[in-house]
Amino acid sequence: MSQSFDFTSYNNIKRLSEEDLTKLWHTYLADKSNKQVRDTLIVQYIYLIRYVVGRVKVTLPATISVEDIAGYGVEGLINAIERYSLQKNTRFETYALIRIRGAILDRIRAEDFLPRSVRKKIKDIKSAQEELKQSLGRVPTTTEVAEFLDMDPDKVNQILSEDTTMTSIYDKRGGSDDGVEIIDTIQDTNKLNPQEQMEEKNIKQQLEKALQKLPERERTIMVLYYQENMTLKEIGAAINMSESRVCQLHAQSIMKLKNILSEDRTSRLNKSIVA
Repeated sequence: MSQSFDFTSYNNIKRLSEEDLTKLWHTYLADKSNKQVRDTLIVQYIYLIRYVVGRVKVTLPATISVEDIAGYGVEGLINAIERYSLQKNTRFETYALIRIRGAILDRIRAEDFLPRSVRKKIKDIKSAQEELKQSLGRVPTTTEVAEFLDMDPDKVNQILSEDTTMTSIYDKRGGSDDGVEIIDTIQDTNKLNPQEQMEEKNIKQQLEKALQKLPERERTIMVLYYQENMTLKEIGAAINMSESRVCQLHAQSIMKLKNILSEDRTSRLNKSIVA
């Protein structure tokens, strides 16, 4: 059962300074049994849940409430705080955003939020689609399905949009333990040949090494922008920084990475010549 949650009660939270927050983290990491310090950290990072909920909510049906998914987000935040350590070499915000989002999506996938009546309508529509497919020899259009069920086409689309059933690509077909995972049945039309795979692997390794040479805050911005697909404005809100400053640091990071990669390439070339 998820924890109850109400954003309005956190609107006037006084944010700690970076220095005080660092001290709080050191206190908690020294003794993770201190629930009072843990709860203080939760309150300080509640804004991360608000951010993730805002992004996830727009892709979900209205039948799933903000309170539900926010509660799952709290679980993800608590889990992130309890598992975080300075050895992870990443800002807590980056780590927490991933775990909060994962907790929300995992719980949504595990539960069925749709009323039984809506689920029955979805089942009827899918049955009609299959029956028409057999008789027509092709996938039926929405209009054909609507006529078959004596429904309005817009209503058919609306009901199907409420279907929140999520399937993992690692689920096994047939439900048996020795079944084939769905991912193994998907054809990869963009698969690289062995040489291209090796080249791509080398590029990734070089880029990862170059990223490690950036200051922590700049590295965080690059990860959130390119890996998490966040906008500069969203990144600013997540790490408590103005959009213009994030933009400046992003451009600065790009230039640094170019210089680092260029220097590394020159160094490797010189070594090969000497050898």
